[in-house]
Amino acid sequence: MAHADPAASPPASAVPALRLQGVSCTFVSRDAPGQRYTAVQGVDLAVGAGEFVSVVGPTGCGKSTLLNMAAGLLAPSTGSVEVFGAPLAAQPEGLNRRAGYMFQADSLMPWRTALGNVMAGLEFHGVGPAEARARAQDWLQRVGLGAFGDRYPHQLSGGMRKRTSLAQVLALDPDIILMDEPFSALDIQTRQLMENEVLALWATRPRAVLFITHDLDEAIAMSDRVVVLGAGPASHPIGEFAIDLPRPRDVAEIKATPRFHALHAAIWAVLRDEVLTGYRQQLERAA
Repeated sequence: MAHADPAASPPASAVPALRLQGVSCTFVSRDAPGQRYTAVQGVDLAVGAGEFVSVVGPTGCGKSTLLNMAAGLLAPSTGSVEVFGAPLAAQPEGLNRRAGYMFQADSLMPWRTALGNVMAGLEFHGVGPAEARARAQDWLQRVGLGAFGDRYPHQLSGGMRKRTSLAQVLALDPDIILMDEPFSALDIQTRQLMENEVLALWATRPRAVLFITHDLDEAIAMSDRVVVLGAGPASHPIGEFAIDLPRPRDVAEIKATPRFHALHAAIWAVLRDEVLTGYRQQLERAA
């Protein structure tokens, strides 16, 4: 396993914002009752306060499973999840209330305007209508949608819907941000704009970020650290790389640098065989 440079990781004495210790997750098959499938097994993963960590791996290796356990949406079969040193299982309903979750698919309510969607989370957390409206409008302004608060999701482009979803998460001011391939459906130009916007907003108040992506370029361009998961079943980290590229970063420009290419080659050398294994497994399941 390739180890991260200690200088790029949180100090050993610091309590991580998020820690998964020895977590495994086993499911009962819906297609074949009685059969069990272990998605991830024995995973140790920590994200420091203010650290941006990406997880990459082949399709079906359990990346989203890890994210759902970090959010408290899925309980680990074994192991534990801690949030700033406190066991997540001890929290009300086991949910990670210090985290905001940005999903791969749009999570906007079609009957609410952009402003109403951003307000929704604040209202659910007990924020009064006037304050919720002011905070929601402020965040729409920050993501470049100040003039579009009265638009409904079907009136927004894909990039604008993603900006609204981002404002919805950040308006809650979470200490941890969980992101599940949030930009995968966007065209490359819009995707790069969104990546830069996320980095710019993150730089104003660095939060712990656990970012799931299939795109190795995206992972390197955005992260402090990249963790590589092996092919499933029973997937686990097989590589960890410190990303020592200078910040602030422009994701398009940073990809042209020699250091970016060196990091890409080193990570791909670990990831390549796992991607091929995952692809073969998909073909076998489809046969």
